[in-house]
Amino acid sequence: MADIRIINEWLEKADDDFHFAAANLREGSEFFAQICFHFQQSAEKYLKAYIIAHDLAFSKVHDLVYLLKICSDNMPELGLLKEDCILLNAAYIDTRYPVHWPTDYTRETALKLYTSADNIAQTIRKKLDLKLVGGQ
Repeated sequence: MADIRIINEWLEKADDDFHFAAANLREGSEFFAQICFHFQQSAEKYLKAYIIAHDLAFSKVHDLVYLLKICSDNMPELGLLKEDCILLNAAYIDTRYPVHWPTDYTRETALKLYTSADNIAQTIRKKLDLKLVGGQ
């Protein structure tokens, strides 16, 4: 297993993105695209924490489905997170750059992404040895 401190750094950054987005959503912020972006970022960092914890090779990408494939090649049951990754993937490009296709970031969309990011967070934390990586 990789250096526990590095794994914890990835988990802490993932938690920061997740809790920032969740707090803004809870407090009624209407910056839904930005909230969704941070949920995507949290999922990306949770997946990368798993990859790093297991010394798996990966490219520096933001594609959650690609990152999940690496994880699920190591632990097949993680493949159950694919729908969550697909849902969150759209929030990377659409929320950061002008796009020429319809986007609809609403409170309902943000709530769906919250659920998906939370599912990824909880699943990854359970799969990591929390005694070694200091779980919550």
